[in-house]
Amino acid sequence: MSYSIDLSGRVAFVTGASSGLGAQFARALARAGAGVVLASRRLERLKDLRAQIEAEGEDAHVVALDVTSIDSIKSAVAHAETEMGSIDILVNNSGVSTTQRIQDVTEEDYDFIFDTNVKGAFFVAQEVGKRMLARARGSAPGTYTGGRIINIASMAGLKVLPQIGAYAISKAAVVHMTKAMALEWGRFGINVNAICPGYIDTEINHHHWSTEQGQKLMQMLPRKRVGKPEDLDALVVLLASSQSHFINGAVIAADDGFAV
Repeated sequence: MSYSIDLSGRVAFVTGASSGLGAQFARALARAGAGVVLASRRLERLKDLRAQIEAEGEDAHVVALDVTSIDSIKSAVAHAETEMGSIDILVNNSGVSTTQRIQDVTEEDYDFIFDTNVKGAFFVAQEVGKRMLARARGSAPGTYTGGRIINIASMAGLKVLPQIGAYAISKAAVVHMTKAMALEWGRFGINVNAICPGYIDTEINHHHWSTEQGQKLMQMLPRKRVGKPEDLDALVVLLASSQSHFINGAVIAADDGFAV
């Protein structure tokens, strides 16, 4: 007996979709049948991804989004719903980091990280969540009542690492944000969960794994390997689906055991 998840008829809004994990999340959801809204500041990259998704026969739409701007968030979500219909799934993926020791973190570094990773993630989820709540209460149109919000945190939010302390603090905030939203919105059929990825080989860090420092880091990992973006496909599709109705407020480490 085979088992499959079908997201046909659902609309997924993916932030930070122009590269790395965000792009892969969008591909995975599209392959599962969802219509995907690709959101980021880098529109040309989004257009390339849209072409790839459409070439596979799936549906994708591009929208400009700067998560550090509340006006941009509201405009992007409204535009997405106008073009694609009510958002059923949010993958809250936008994130940034810096590398330095705690004593060297400047106010500019701190604001750069927290404006995107915490404030931006919060207000994206809030804007989408308000619309999901309105549908659940019957005060807004929509064929699907409830919703799925997947916040992308990090294993650094569970296990602090040197030289990325400010990033780790921001992702720990995303973990607690997930639980707070799950607590308040769960009774409306809106499930809010977090994924905490470990070290994943993406275009941004690919060169690092061949360096001496990268090889040393890899030897510290439980199975001495880094993951691939597609290693998270099954998890994100499950959390986006109706089959995850009993999973709410979960913080799931997908890190190959690093945070154990």
